[in-house]
Amino acid sequence: MSQVAGWITHRYLKFAVIVFWLVVVALLGPLAGKLTGAQDNDAKSWLPSNAESTEVLDVAGSFVSANTIPAVIVYTRPSGLTPDDLAAIQADAQEFGTLDTLDGDVVGPIPSQDGQAAQIIVPLDLGKDGWNLAADAVADLRATAQDGPDGLAVYVTGPAGSAADSSKAFEGIDGTLLYAAVAVVIVILLITYRSPILWLLPVISAGVALTVSQGVIYLLADNFDLTVNAQSAGILTVLVFGAGTDYALLLVARYREELRKHGDRHEAMSLALHRASPAIIASGATVAVSMLCLLFATMNSTAGLGPVAAVGIVVAMLVMLTLLPALLVTCGRWIFWPRSPKLGDDEPSVHGFWARVGTRIERHPRRTWIGTSAILAVACLGIVALNATGLTTEESFRGVQPSIQGEKVLSAHFPGGAGSPVVVIANADQASQVATVLAGVEGIDPTSVSEPVVKGDLAYLEGTLTSAPDSDEAFATVDRVRDAVHAVPSADALVGGTTAVNLDVQRASSADNKLIIPIILLVVFLILMILLRAVVAPLVLIGTVVLSFGAAIGISALIFKYVFDYAGADTSFPLFVFVFLVALGIDYNIFLMTRVREEAIRIGHHRGSLVGLAATGGVITSAGLVLAGTFAVLGTLPLVAFAEIGFAVAFGVLLDTLVVRSVLVTALNLDIGRTMWWPSALSRQKDPEPAEQPVAVPVS
Repeated sequence: MSQVAGWITHRYLKFAVIVFWLVVVALLGPLAGKLTGAQDNDAKSWLPSNAESTEVLDVAGSFVSANTIPAVIVYTRPSGLTPDDLAAIQADAQEFGTLDTLDGDVVGPIPSQDGQAAQIIVPLDLGKDGWNLAADAVADLRATAQDGPDGLAVYVTGPAGSAADSSKAFEGIDGTLLYAAVAVVIVILLITYRSPILWLLPVISAGVALTVSQGVIYLLADNFDLTVNAQSAGILTVLVFGAGTDYALLLVARYREELRKHGDRHEAMSLALHRASPAIIASGATVAVSMLCLLFATMNSTAGLGPVAAVGIVVAMLVMLTLLPALLVTCGRWIFWPRSPKLGDDEPSVHGFWARVGTRIERHPRRTWIGTSAILAVACLGIVALNATGLTTEESFRGVQPSIQGEKVLSAHFPGGAGSPVVVIANADQASQVATVLAGVEGIDPTSVSEPVVKGDLAYLEGTLTSAPDSDEAFATVDRVRDAVHAVPSADALVGGTTAVNLDVQRASSADNKLIIPIILLVVFLILMILLRAVVAPLVLIGTVVLSFGAAIGISALIFKYVFDYAGADTSFPLFVFVFLVALGIDYNIFLMTRVREEAIRIGHHRGSLVGLAATGGVITSAGLVLAGTFAVLGTLPLVAFAEIGFAVAFGVLLDTLVVRSVLVTALNLDIGRTMWWPSALSRQKDPEPAEQPVAVPVS
């Protein structure tokens, strides 16, 4: 790395590095702009490939287009529909029948038994990009339906209405998250560096990293069937800016140290890059490998997030280790103005805040770590308040959505599952028996079971739920339907539909949580063991990470329930928070412990622990603020799942940097002593006598 660092910071080769990244951006920039169009947001892109509802989606394509999204238009007048209302509704149905996007026949008008409402079901085929086009299609339907008698209320709901609300929620997500993340990073860098200029270089570098990673991900999606959706694309923006700026902070802090010792800025950057790069590379590799562990997930959306996030982290790491150093040495010391480091300046961390914290911890390290651990353990108890069993459509949004209003009206006047039927695919020769069994299942309206549609050897049936399609009662009905039709001999029946899809998503997410969390812990432990060349230290660090995660989840669960009044959390919430907190939290472990190890080799473990805290405490705190701030911008979206992930990760990162990494780990370092490095030779190296220890924080 020393030779590579010399190339990157060479007086002339640095310009080649800058030109290289300009060329890469010029080539991949246009592809990055196409990433939104490459997103796959339909149901199948989220589902596990082996789920029963996924099999139904595959087979049902021969009966109904896979791109068909039913829209349910509900008309209501509390005093009862008038003849003029019914005439207008009939006219709307005829007009809907002329739509170019119609796939099949318009169903209805269907009047309610109470005479206060009517519904029309319009099957729309919006093509492969239907999720993105749903909002405009629904707006057109609403405009047509609202041109009726005064006092006649109109709602558009069903799968098309839900898709329209979801696509609107994600509309502009990339721009919203990008601008919010950039604003947060700029503010924190201004506070950290106290320079009106220096912040530009990390932000420019992060922008380059995001553009390049988006271009690479587009190529993977276009050529290797990588699943990219609005969720993974949004998280990519936050992750690249957050983690990339963290790496920039560590490098700039080390560069500033070396500038106080070396008159030649190229030599200072070469040394800074040589000494900071192992921690940055180890950190980036740990996060990337942890993200790739998501490939073990059965959920397509979760598995797709793994490579997307890994690409973003690797590109961010490469940019911060090459382009940023080249930019810094090109600009010179003036970039730090008005606090430009000069040769011979004192190292401010010698008497800084974290040096004083270390001195206080040194007095009673055991009391400190036991007390801190006890408080965090109590915070973990809040996990009992976490209800991560999934969110209904209504609970998934912050604020009232038109489709949810329509769903409530529909449920008040019609069977709860109207517009979102249970779909059954079975062998054609057993179709009539399957239909009979389906009609007899509790929770299915027996009058709603359709006549089997036969194509080849298969038959297609539908049945309407008597309860809301996203309710626990509906999920229980799907299980009863599956048990009943599976028992029909030689029918080979499969059960799908919107409710079955949501049920399979919940169960797959729960299974992924149990599988992937242990895998990530094992991977992180092995990487730490290789990096630190020890067994005890990685075990201790993993323990602190798990404790930090538990405390963050516990406190977040209490705030969700008693402050934000959220009904629960998405089933993927624990896994996503764990991945981000553990993978990114390990960054700060690595930043701290690699510096402690570096100093322990030179001045002994005890003193090295204090020097490591004093030298890295400030940069770890700044990095934590950046990462917390960037994840907090997820709360700007009107989706509860994103808001919860953003809050929990932001809170957990702050807890990790301010308490766990800086206080708990330092106290454990001091109390356990050089045994932390067992079985390496460093565990047998005796600390120098107090009189021999330096009184200042070394910087090289």
